[in-house]
Amino acid sequence: MTPQDMTPQDMASRIVRYGELKPCKTAFIDAHTPGSDQKENFTIIGGGVSESPDQHVHISLPHGFNIGAAGQPPKCRNSLHDHHTAEAFFVLSGRWRFFWGRWGTAGEVVLEPGDIFNIPTGIFRGFENIGTDYGMIMAILGGDDAGGGVMWAPQVIEDAADHGLVLGENGKLYDTRKQERLPEGVAPMPVMSDAELAKRPEPTTAEVLPNHVARYWDLVALADRTPATVIGETGILRDKPGFEVDFITRASASDTPNSHDRPIVLMPVKGHWRVSWDGGSTTLAPGDTMSVPEGLAHTALPAMTGEAAMYRVVGTDDPAGATWAG
Repeated sequence: MTPQDMTPQDMASRIVRYGELKPCKTAFIDAHTPGSDQKENFTIIGGGVSESPDQHVHISLPHGFNIGAAGQPPKCRNSLHDHHTAEAFFVLSGRWRFFWGRWGTAGEVVLEPGDIFNIPTGIFRGFENIGTDYGMIMAILGGDDAGGGVMWAPQVIEDAADHGLVLGENGKLYDTRKQERLPEGVAPMPVMSDAELAKRPEPTTAEVLPNHVARYWDLVALADRTPATVIGETGILRDKPGFEVDFITRASASDTPNSHDRPIVLMPVKGHWRVSWDGGSTTLAPGDTMSVPEGLAHTALPAMTGEAAMYRVVGTDDPAGATWAG
């Protein structure tokens, strides 16, 4: 389908409103573990990495990356895990503590709304909502298949088994509380050996922050004339994770139509944005996600007065591989 063939219905199918997001509360192995059993997982674009058949996918079209989200009440934690491909988060709402390492004690950082963290692969990472209200973080995962699943710290798998959940080597969850059992011929997901764990780096906070965390207000200052490349080969967080992330503000938004040979994903973090194209327009609010088709000329401009900022994501030809370089 060419951009000229896009109907209003086609375009509407590429917009996911925050209020229409469908959560999954059984997405991962720690869904029964106290402290993690209230989290909600959202798969917005792509197949995601959920281990549950209950996960709803809003837009299944391949983009070269996945877009997801995690919503958690205060004091709720996402357990230590890793992916085969890059993972980046920006905070939509709430106050979040990210931590990493074999036991989650190697380093940590606290992020506020608008801050972004390009988390290095090769290390276990987790996060928790340390705010006073329900919070949401938006996720970007490299690759169309998001690296084939999640790797959990051994203690997470052990704790989950104590609370009735078993992960099969096929990447699927089985709830023994519901009398579910591993199918014949399917073994439990193996726990990493001590030798494998010993190879994993344990970078400190001081080592990670300069090259992997960008603060919202710093980005606002940097995007005062043109959009700021946040993650990319020439980005503020210099990396080639299989996607590029730009940051656009009222000051750097342009009324000149632009297009790309790949789909562009628009994700407002502050204010309302009017996206217009030949034949239509829509308004996006914080938490909304829009996939603009490849080749479709469009503009994205603040729709109202006041603070306005938006993240823009596009895939690249780079392999969606490891980002930790020491």
